[in-house]
Amino acid sequence: MDAQRRGLEDVVVGESVISLVGGTTGHLSYRGYDIAEIVAHLGYESTAHLLIRGEPPAEEPPRDFARALAERRALPAEAAAAIDALPTSTPPMDALRTGLSALGTGGFAYPPDEAQGLELIARAPTLLARFDRRRRGEEAIEPTGTGTHVESFLRMLTGRAPDPTRAWALESYFDLVADHGMNASTFALRVVLSTNSDLISGATAALGALKGPLHGGAPQKVLDMLDAVGSADRAEPWVRAALARKIRLMGFGHRAYKVEDPRAELLRGIAERVAAPERFALARRLEEVALDELRRARPDQRLYTNVEFYAGLVLEAVGLPRDLFPPVFAVARTAGWTAHALEQTSRNRLIRPDVEYVGPRDRHLPPTYPERAPAPGPRAA
Repeated sequence: MDAQRRGLEDVVVGESVISLVGGTTGHLSYRGYDIAEIVAHLGYESTAHLLIRGEPPAEEPPRDFARALAERRALPAEAAAAIDALPTSTPPMDALRTGLSALGTGGFAYPPDEAQGLELIARAPTLLARFDRRRRGEEAIEPTGTGTHVESFLRMLTGRAPDPTRAWALESYFDLVADHGMNASTFALRVVLSTNSDLISGATAALGALKGPLHGGAPQKVLDMLDAVGSADRAEPWVRAALARKIRLMGFGHRAYKVEDPRAELLRGIAERVAAPERFALARRLEEVALDELRRARPDQRLYTNVEFYAGLVLEAVGLPRDLFPPVFAVARTAGWTAHALEQTSRNRLIRPDVEYVGPRDRHLPPTYPERAPAPGPRAA
């Protein structure tokens, strides 16, 4: 079996009406609406509304939908206690995984419904913000019913009203990563839901898949790479030396896209507005040099900028610490996970793929192994 089949590349495992990932066209849409139009016009609550209900709301922001999310932000006592019991040295992704699991203390039954999905979406940022403040030795800030979903998250993290430009940048990021077809974490969630398990179990499994650095961990590594380069004038020699040493350039190439990731283009524009000018100039120069050198070194591969290259720059400009990047990605993706959970269970069939056995056949144990059955004896009374 070749590498593509081992990774299920180009293997269609089902049908979905949620998002279209145009790997050869550089196109991404949610429910038929282009991602650029969504980012330009819809806040995260409206994007979640579109993903879950199939249509954009009648108004922006959607008052009833936003209110339903706001009313669910507060954590149950047991989930707050689980977060507070974690060592402050716990990686944030592990803390969020534990917190998500603590949400599922009996209230999430199969099949999932929209109300359960709204609880997942609303409480994920509260879990993460509570842990982050606690590990910094600060008191948790309880959620309120005011502000947008993203504004509330930033206020719980920082303790102050968010800067409007930073809130816009983070909300745009949330829109961009809210869903992306049958990625690894969404597939994990749908496998779990296909067994008639609950939404929290599926979301916890999805988070476990997202934790892997091949799925959601590259933005912070992009920043590490920018730090190593240091300045725009050093980009060309640094890239050439890195490729000569077989060092992977982070933020380039994507399993789904054979052209530029459309999210990368949008994030580039957002980063230009919110990042420090010298930081953006470094990233832009590094991107140009890296693409040129990658085409020269690997002409048989179609490597383009992916979502994670400028995501790191945007999240840094928003003021988030680097180890929060993966769990913040997960917090944004809860809208897509909810939509897929509802779609999976609406016409469910157990996901049970087969595997081609390629091992030895017709083997026999050596005669030195005795029979394990007990010797015949009297029957028990």
